[in-house]
Amino acid sequence: MTTNRSRSLRRIWRHVVLIAVAILMLYPVLWMFVASLRPDEEIFRSGGISLTGLSFDNYIEGWSALKHPFTHYLVNSLVITVGAIVGNLISCSMAAYAFARLKFRANKVFFAMMLITIMLPVHVLLVPQYVLFSEVGWINTPLPLIVPKLLATDAFFVFLMVQFIRGLPRELDEAATIDGAGPVRIFIQIVLPLTVPALATTAIFTFIWTWNDFLGPLIFLTDSDAYTVQLALRSFIDSSGGGGGSSWGAMFAMSVVSLLPIFVIFLFGQRYLVRGIATTGGK
Repeated sequence: MTTNRSRSLRRIWRHVVLIAVAILMLYPVLWMFVASLRPDEEIFRSGGISLTGLSFDNYIEGWSALKHPFTHYLVNSLVITVGAIVGNLISCSMAAYAFARLKFRANKVFFAMMLITIMLPVHVLLVPQYVLFSEVGWINTPLPLIVPKLLATDAFFVFLMVQFIRGLPRELDEAATIDGAGPVRIFIQIVLPLTVPALATTAIFTFIWTWNDFLGPLIFLTDSDAYTVQLALRSFIDSSGGGGGSSWGAMFAMSVVSLLPIFVIFLFGQRYLVRGIATTGGK
């Protein structure tokens, strides 16, 4: 009886600690949401999250405060994000299948070189990439942010899928080969359907990282017509000179809007995300 009671107390204590940590981590997001419902002059008066009233004026103002309606920047981000997801799913899965299943000369050498690129800071590559894309006239277009994804440049996702595919029974490939299937057919009809958890993990991470990316669009998109959501949010400060006259309420309101797709994707894809990471780590 005493043992069961102590176990229950420990379980309750763990839940209390987890809830307290969750509130601490979510507090900045909650404060931003509350700030988006306050007038500008009241936003920084208090660090609390209490509301004296609800006002959606900041959302109405922020939606049309910039050169284009905020829908324009959401569409720009969506185009780049969808292109990046499609590119990563196609190219990284093909590269992973080649490393995990196909036998070719210097397989291990190329795989090691691919892993080394994970350790390269992205900032090192920005200048040569900008020079290259400038020469072909791709600046101020979504192409510099989409085309590299079609070339399996995200080594992390290649490694993720390689580990997953290596855990699949090779007997499936051998049985398909006996039936006359070649590498392409095996990849499309056998390997891809079995790697759905890894593909879903790749898609979710790509969506979050691309949607939240600020540095890449900042370098390659200098025209406000091509701005993504993150650059548009910065424009709320830049348009007012970065001083005290900035429209903080409108910026916080649009920040909340920009977070909604992330919450939706994570909410509906959480089980695939956990399954993909857990399965890949266990192989």
